[in-house]
Amino acid sequence: MAAASAVRAAGRRSRRLFDIFVAEIPWTVSSKELKEYFSQFGSVQRCQLPFDRNTGFHRRYCWIKFSNPEEVQNVLQKDSHILEGSKLALKQEVRRRRSQRKKPHE
Repeated sequence: MAAASAVRAAGRRSRRLFDIFVAEIPWTVSSKELKEYFSQFGSVQRCQLPFDRNTGFHRRYCWIKFSNPEEVQNVLQKDSHILEGSKLALKQEVRRRRSQRKKPHE
């Protein structure tokens, strides 16, 4: 039980470490294709594309982690990102200190 909770906690922490959130991903695009596309802007360390257990399809969004902040800026400077005819929606992940996060009751 303790090991499972440690794994879940590590997963929550790792999500906070991603640089860019990407939405509106076409169903036909794989994590490999996303990595290949975003590698033109810099070194992609990780691409997390979650899947729905019930349908087996990905959820049309992912998180991308780059090696350094300059690579993130390279991605954000481009006006639009289009894969398989669909425009991707990008958002830079905001990293906050624990003291800056909203409390559940706020």
